[in-house]
Amino acid sequence: MRDNTCNNTFITYDDEATWLVTYADLMTLLLVFFVLLYTLTLFEKNKYKKAVDAVRIKVENNENLVGLMDLLKIPELMDTQITIEDVTGLKPREKSLYENLARFVRSSTEKEYLSTRMLDGKIIIGVNGKALFDSGSASLKPSAAPIFDDLIDILYDYPDYTINIKGHTDNIPISTEIFPSNWELSAIRATTVLKYMISRGIGPDRLTATGYGEVMPLLPNTSEENRTQNRRVEFVLEKKETRN
Repeated sequence: MRDNTCNNTFITYDDEATWLVTYADLMTLLLVFFVLLYTLTLFEKNKYKKAVDAVRIKVENNENLVGLMDLLKIPELMDTQITIEDVTGLKPREKSLYENLARFVRSSTEKEYLSTRMLDGKIIIGVNGKALFDSGSASLKPSAAPIFDDLIDILYDYPDYTINIKGHTDNIPISTEIFPSNWELSAIRATTVLKYMISRGIGPDRLTATGYGEVMPLLPNTSEENRTQNRRVEFVLEKKETRN
C-alpha cells in the first residue's frame, strides 16, 4: 500500500512537468526561425548590392540614361531617392515613351535648351526659358513652336499620360502692371504653354499648368549662368491611374 502511494505521487509529478518539453520545442522553433530570417537578410543585402552595381554599369554605358546622370549632378537633388525600378524597372510602354523623348532631345536643333530625366516614376522634360520667352514676357518666341510641335507629335501617341506644365523663374524680383511678382509670371507662362498645346490638339483633360516662381531652383541662384538654368518650363508626364 505504501509503495502504490509512492508510485502514484511520482506519476502525478511527471504529468505536470510535460509542459517543459513543449516549451523547449517552441524555443527551438523560434531560434530556427530567427536564424532563417537573419540568413535571408544577408542574402537580400548581397542581392541588392549586385543589382545596384548592375544599374551603375548600365547608367554609365547607356546614352538613353544621360538625363539621369545630369540629374545626379544637381546638388539640391542629391538627397532624392531614386529606386532601381525608376531606372531599370520601366514597363515596356514607359520605356518606349522615355526613349522617344530622349531621341527627340538628342536630335532637336534646340537640344542645348532641352533635357529629359526620370524622377519618382515620372518622366520630366525640361525646356530652358531662353528658348521660349523674352525676359519679363509670357509671349512665346517663334523658336518655341518647333520645340513644342515635335514634343506634341510624341505625346499624341501616349494619351494615357497626364501632362503637368510647370513654370519656373530665377530669384530676381519682377514688378510690372501685368506681373506683380515671379509667381504670376511663372503661372502665366505655364498657362500660355498649356493653351498652345490645346490649340495643337492635346486634350485639355490631360493638361494642368502650375507656376512655382523661384521656389524650386535647379541650381543656387548665385550666378547668371545658374539663374539662366532656373528659368525654365517643365513637362511632367505621369501615367493615369486605371480605375477598376
